[in-house]
Amino acid sequence: MNSPEQQQQKIGKSMVFAMWLVILALLTLFFDKYLGDQHNPNQQVTQRQADDGRSEVVLKQNRQGHYIANGRINGQEVTFLLDTGATDIAIPEKIANRLDLPRGRQVQFQTANGVARGYSTRLDSVSLGNIRLGDLPASINPHAGHDEILLGMSFLRQLEMSQKGDTLTLRQ
Repeated sequence: MNSPEQQQQKIGKSMVFAMWLVILALLTLFFDKYLGDQHNPNQQVTQRQADDGRSEVVLKQNRQGHYIANGRINGQEVTFLLDTGATDIAIPEKIANRLDLPRGRQVQFQTANGVARGYSTRLDSVSLGNIRLGDLPASINPHAGHDEILLGMSFLRQLEMSQKGDTLTLRQ
């Protein structure tokens, strides 16, 4: 049998071990949020009404110089990567499955990595902050390996865009 001193030592070691586990868990949570904020500084989109009554969204660039922001497709939360080089809204297949999007005809599209095949679809609504557009063309990309939806020109061409420094303002 262990003496009371040995039992207290075991309890003390267990407490120190538990304390380190808690510290590591808290550091992991902190850095996970920090890195997420670095990748997507627009998790809470800044929105306002312009003086002329138009809806306005202000986005900050991330450290890589991209505009990534949370938004909605058909009422469901998604993450957008604004891409003026994309003709349509390009949705990775795993996200299209989550959104339960219908697949239309098979299409080919030119990407930075060459020609890709996917499917056409239509979106009932796309929202970025208080800017909301409906009945937009999009494509489903079965080969996309990222978690962001490329918010292309089928959405962006309907907005007025102005960039100053690391800030992009979109007006409907």
